[in-house]
Amino acid sequence: MTGTFTSAFNFILATYIYLQIVFECNTGVNMRTIYLIRHGKPDFPGGGKMCLGLTDLPLGSLGRLQGALLGAFFAERSLTEAFSSRLSRARETASLTGLPVTVLDGLEELYAGRWDGLSFEEIRKRWPETFALRRQTPSLPPPGGESGEHGCDRFSAAFELAVAQSRGDIAVFAHASVSQLLLCKIRNMPLGLARETPLPYGCYTRLILEDGIYRAEDVGVSPRPPLDENVCLRLLAALDTPPNLLSHSRAVAKEALRITRALAAAGMDLDADQIFAAAMLHDISRRDDHHAAAGAALLENLGYPGVAGIIRQHHDPEDPETIDGAGVVFLADKLCLGGTIVPLDTRFAASLGGCITVEARSAHGRRYAAAAGIAEKINAICGKDIVK
Repeated sequence: MTGTFTSAFNFILATYIYLQIVFECNTGVNMRTIYLIRHGKPDFPGGGKMCLGLTDLPLGSLGRLQGALLGAFFAERSLTEAFSSRLSRARETASLTGLPVTVLDGLEELYAGRWDGLSFEEIRKRWPETFALRRQTPSLPPPGGESGEHGCDRFSAAFELAVAQSRGDIAVFAHASVSQLLLCKIRNMPLGLARETPLPYGCYTRLILEDGIYRAEDVGVSPRPPLDENVCLRLLAALDTPPNLLSHSRAVAKEALRITRALAAAGMDLDADQIFAAAMLHDISRRDDHHAAAGAALLENLGYPGVAGIIRQHHDPEDPETIDGAGVVFLADKLCLGGTIVPLDTRFAASLGGCITVEARSAHGRRYAAAAGIAEKINAICGKDIVK
């Protein structure tokens, strides 16, 4: 009897193990995902774009923020390792994700020969015929540059090496042209069509590897995670926000959220998530002249137009007569002295001393009047003094 039970148990156990194996195979447990990533936007000298191959440029502010968003995206996924081109723009993007990074030779961008590192305006002037011809035939290499065929072979070999010496799901941080060539190879497309696959700065392409065969999914996707507190802190850290400014941003976000909740209790529903994100990030470009416009431009480029619109108005609301997200963040900013929430009069008295010119004093008075007017309207809506 015992032997029969043992045999039955072993049969059931063997069947269970077999079904588990079948289930895992059918559900793709043994598949791998490789994220192919284009680096964030580089810091182009003078802001103008150039022919960028092996010329080594660091990331600009937007590129660092794109790297931070990739980091937020990958924080929700179980990646084991990252590989990167040796060029700074790729390495910096990879480092901003928080993944362990291995630099691998062969993942670099196509070498652009005599054009490498030159502005397109200079190239057009010095090589007008070749420049015009290349616009018609993008696969034509620049003078002395690397061919698409050679670049594809070189990059593919390095890419396969990264896959072979790793386990699980990984990320490969590289460049536009070589990634486009690899995608052509995977899709069995002519290499001359590589540029027809747009890969914006800071995007990822998900490659599924199964039984030695790749298939491309989610090609050229720019991650746009919700701007919760953790993501906002990633963005602020990417631009090396100093502690005092971080404290101020958190205080403004806390006050903006308090006002928003008070308005909601009184029957006025505003987008609390959008207001919180804009308050956290309103000074993200504080080091820049006209930092409200500069910060708004960054968030617009990252794909958050609603947050950008509020940041743009955090110094001067476009319509101070209307209680909206921009008005709430504007007021919350004016209720914070550094990282401390203070009465409106205290905040403006403290800032008046820095207004030396007539224009500065005029702007100070205009903003004080706007803030006081918004506070009065909010208190009236709530039926009590929410703001003092």
